[in-house]
Amino acid sequence: MTERQRRPAVETVRVTAPVLAQRTTMQRTRKRMLIAAGGFSQKQSLVASQTEEDQLQNEADLPAQAVSEMSPVAPILDKLRAQITDRNGQVLAISLPTADLVADPKKMRAYGYDPATVAQQIVQIIPTITEDWVARRLSTNSTYLTLAYRISPAQELALNDLGVIGLDFHAGERRSYPQGIMAAQVLGSVNVDGHGLGGAEQAFDKRLNGDTTPLRLSIDVRVQAAVHDELATAMATFTADAAAGIVMDVRTGEVLAMVSLPDYDANQVGEAKPAQKVNHALASVYEPGSTFKLQTAAMALQEGVVHIWDQFDALHPIKFGRFTITDYKGKFRFLYLPEVLAYSSNLGAAHIADEVGTERQRAWLAQMGMFQRVPIELPEATTHVLFPKEAAWGRLATMTIGFGQGLAVSPLHVVRGTASLANGGYLVRPTILAQDQTGDGTANQGGASLIEAADITPQPLEPISATSPTPVLNTYTADIIKRLMRLVVTTGYGKPADVPGYFVGGKTGTSEKVSGHGYLKHSNVSAFTSVFPMNNPRYAVYMMLDNPHGTLASGGYSTAGAVAAPAAGKVIARIAPILGLLPDTADAAGIDNGLSIPLQPGVNQTLTRPYVIPVATEPAPVPSPGAPLQASLDTSVAAAQPAAQPEKSAAPALTDDTGGAVLAAR
Repeated sequence: MTERQRRPAVETVRVTAPVLAQRTTMQRTRKRMLIAAGGFSQKQSLVASQTEEDQLQNEADLPAQAVSEMSPVAPILDKLRAQITDRNGQVLAISLPTADLVADPKKMRAYGYDPATVAQQIVQIIPTITEDWVARRLSTNSTYLTLAYRISPAQELALNDLGVIGLDFHAGERRSYPQGIMAAQVLGSVNVDGHGLGGAEQAFDKRLNGDTTPLRLSIDVRVQAAVHDELATAMATFTADAAAGIVMDVRTGEVLAMVSLPDYDANQVGEAKPAQKVNHALASVYEPGSTFKLQTAAMALQEGVVHIWDQFDALHPIKFGRFTITDYKGKFRFLYLPEVLAYSSNLGAAHIADEVGTERQRAWLAQMGMFQRVPIELPEATTHVLFPKEAAWGRLATMTIGFGQGLAVSPLHVVRGTASLANGGYLVRPTILAQDQTGDGTANQGGASLIEAADITPQPLEPISATSPTPVLNTYTADIIKRLMRLVVTTGYGKPADVPGYFVGGKTGTSEKVSGHGYLKHSNVSAFTSVFPMNNPRYAVYMMLDNPHGTLASGGYSTAGAVAAPAAGKVIARIAPILGLLPDTADAAGIDNGLSIPLQPGVNQTLTRPYVIPVATEPAPVPSPGAPLQASLDTSVAAAQPAAQPEKSAAPALTDDTGGAVLAAR
């Protein structure tokens, strides 16, 4: 048999276009099944065959596509981006499999398809794109381009039925945010390639794309919702331009809530305005105002520069050239240190800072992390804190910074500083990640039983990050600061923040906004920084309104005590039970007595030791007062000296002939 005879006969078969299209459809379906079973790898090879110019044009020209809520029928990726959950497992971000419509224009023309005709067919199924745009794309020499991202299953089936050779589908994913506006700036978003843009999505991008285990944040959606609700109400009531709210565990640094307003729906990030995307809690800086007086008092007491019963001149304005420091609603007399905090005296705080001096003030603020970016994982945390340059940091700057003017920091700087004073002096590292709460290596998913505020047993603090292995406050200063914070709420301008049974402590802060030409006389930033319960501090709550306006109910006032403190009190009343704390009213008298400090000393004045209720059979530890504590708290103080003969003389002077408002050197 010859070679020709051994060859099998070959029959030439002509296949019509409809049959060829049907075979193509069957092959495509078979290919998808293989991809779904064996993993996804096709996109990389197709992209490799695409020219760089085509890729750039593809990304630049592709319009936004409607997102379907239906489950796709396209092949799915072998590994989707990991979920993000709150501390209790509530899903904050999840990826759903989708299909993208891709095309090979060169192949389509080789099979005789008319770009305009195909474009018309495609647009009838996907009306969010235009015929002209699709026709232009299909007229290029590209071998791979994307026509639509995240099409619906129904659209995919309809396109598949067209049987157009050169049209195909590739597996993708769509990031969905079930909580909508809740923590939108904290979460961030992802781009079309599935990489994070801002927030936790960017901070943990590698982790989310490399590990399918859900990423558990420290955020508690219940706390987040309460803060968002009360902050939005206050912002609307007082017609503020923006607002920020933070709740943080003062022991672990975990951020349980971080709200910035205005905000947006995380599922509609493309429609959000730039102002809505700003996380004011991290990215914006403000003059902290009188909230900084806590730092000034703690610094002076810790350095041993002042005594709790020292008096400070709040009678005479302080003048420096054309600048003048005065008090808002001043008492026009000499004030004891507790009065300086309770009445929020700028003059008193300025004199205290002046006693400490510039060098020690700078060292203290550096130690409290005020000069650096707050070390939280989120990329939005600002590095642009504003302080005078060292050469310009003279006596005037020292005094104005003493009451929170002439500098600008983020709200989280203030919260971290407040928490570190209340927790005994440990500078914790704020974190957006849930921490191990049980100590046995397992994550605490919440659900703790309710306990009374007084029944929290203080645990040894092991901060995530501290400037030193020892606290920045000694026992005496830590105790006094807690008493002073409580005094502001029981007696001072922080009264509207008090919640029975939760022993709130804090400090109001109202600062004038700065423009390019100085301070704006009728534009304030009003904030309240607080901690509860002060007998065993656990949570810091911060509420801030940018440029609020007074109402009839607030007596026309837009100050922190009128707008921010009430909002903080409402938040505390709502979140405390959520966090496992019930109000302790039965022991309130004893607890408040143990937290009390008088505004003025009396004869043979002695401060009551801290009042702590035992937990079960193990009593909570009571701090043993050291020599400085005993010497100070048990000191017999004679009757107060007349204001005309103060213990300390007034410092020479700052000035603006307008008076009233406090101006800092610029």
